[in-house]
Amino acid sequence: MVSKIVNLGLRALQFLWTLLILALVGNMIHDAISGNTSIVNYCMFVAVFSMLSLIYLIAATVNEGFAIHPLLMVGLDGLNMLLFLIGGIALAAQLRVHSCGNEAYIKSNKVTNGSNNPGKRCHEAQAVCAFLWFGFIAYAASMVFSFLQTRGGGANLRSGGIRRGGPTMSQV
Repeated sequence: MVSKIVNLGLRALQFLWTLLILALVGNMIHDAISGNTSIVNYCMFVAVFSMLSLIYLIAATVNEGFAIHPLLMVGLDGLNMLLFLIGGIALAAQLRVHSCGNEAYIKSNKVTNGSNNPGKRCHEAQAVCAFLWFGFIAYAASMVFSFLQTRGGGANLRSGGIRRGGPTMSQV
């Protein structure tokens, strides 16, 4: 029961970070005057994929009857965790995080130099990078709780099925 409450709290945090990333990257794309780099588009993909998977994950966390397979939640958490990790690493590498007040930096960086207000775009990109890392941590923790929930729920995770032959512990 406690793990279910903690997992719901983590789902709320995942929704918050995903919503913030979606809003900031959407604003970056909207303000672009010369197109966007691939990392900006990838960050939007990560946010949309996370939001779509959260529809299922929140429902399956609230009611275990919605979980199609016990390991599907663990798999989706792991996939989202990996996507957020890749996005955080790639965006940080592209940004080469400097001060957004440095005119030479924001004019020469591919991510920040793409709008009429590159300083604003720089701040948005740095915030997206931070929120990607927060989302990664939330999905990593949620993956652990989802795995523990499948183990505690009596799900048979072994491929062997029912053990045949020999006495069981209760018969000894």
